Amino acid sequence: MNERPDLNSDLSMPTEDVLKVELEVFRREHRDLDQAISALQETGTADQLTLKRLKKQKLILKDKIAMIEDRLTPDIIA
Repeated sequence: MNERPDLNSDLSMPTEDVLKVELEVFRREHRDLDQAISALQETGTADQLTLKRLKKQKLILKDKIAMIEDRLTPDIIA
């Protein structure tokens, strides 16, 4: 019988470390999109549909960033 290894047991980084790496990647992508949108608006070469798609991608990234930050921030009970 050919058993498949448990993929979760092969992870070398704890979940928190993985989330921190993902957070940094998403923040970098968000900055890059922001710069691309600004550049396209300044040159006036982008059509409105392209700008709208880029802005939507940026909002999706912002939501992902917020979700990861919430998971990394411990709940403080006052």
